[in-house]
Amino acid sequence: MSITQLYMAPGTCARVPSICLEEAGLDFDSVLIRFMKGEHKSPDFKKLNPKGKVPTLVIDGEALTENVAIITYLNERFPDANLMPDASDSLARARQTADLCFCSATLHPIVTRIRLPQFFASKDAAQSVWEKGCKAMTEFFALIENRLADRPWWYGAEWSAVDAYLYWVFWRVEGADFDVSLYPRFKDHSNRMEERPAVQRALAREKAAEAQLEAEGLNFKPPPRS
Repeated sequence: MSITQLYMAPGTCARVPSICLEEAGLDFDSVLIRFMKGEHKSPDFKKLNPKGKVPTLVIDGEALTENVAIITYLNERFPDANLMPDASDSLARARQTADLCFCSATLHPIVTRIRLPQFFASKDAAQSVWEKGCKAMTEFFALIENRLADRPWWYGAEWSAVDAYLYWVFWRVEGADFDVSLYPRFKDHSNRMEERPAVQRALAREKAAEAQLEAEGLNFKPPPRS
């Protein structure tokens, strides 16, 4: 079986499975979705993902969506990639799923409100949305900071896909004026991530996609909060 295509856009959470695919050493093509051109709403893409979202992973002509599902599948299909720690029983596996869901269902929605508050309110109220998002995120960043006090990675000595998701979360809010200075261990975690060859390859894919969007005049620039 071949994993062939990851539909993505630079800066999005498609970075997470891109890192995982690179960590696993799997061959895949990055397929750029031009949101400014409406390609996420095109009939062809909607056939793959009716939600019109990235990431979408195509596996032998079959599409898989949502990061938790993609990571879970890759971990089960390619256990030697060590995307998640070995889980000896159903409870351990459920707890790993809970950690992934913490990233996707708790952190990710707050990221969006910090990064793109204009999507959730009028121009006059966008600053308030950003402030509330930052306030909500401080609790969870403190939790992550505390967990990283005695370990380099979320699960200890070994890297996992959870670290890939946390890295994207940190990077996304750091670039949206969220004060990360209170979380030096989390910052160190982000730096360690960027030292990994797989992460560097995933970032190179995004850089190439971003250059393509720039050349086409289709790179999204979020408006100011106020």
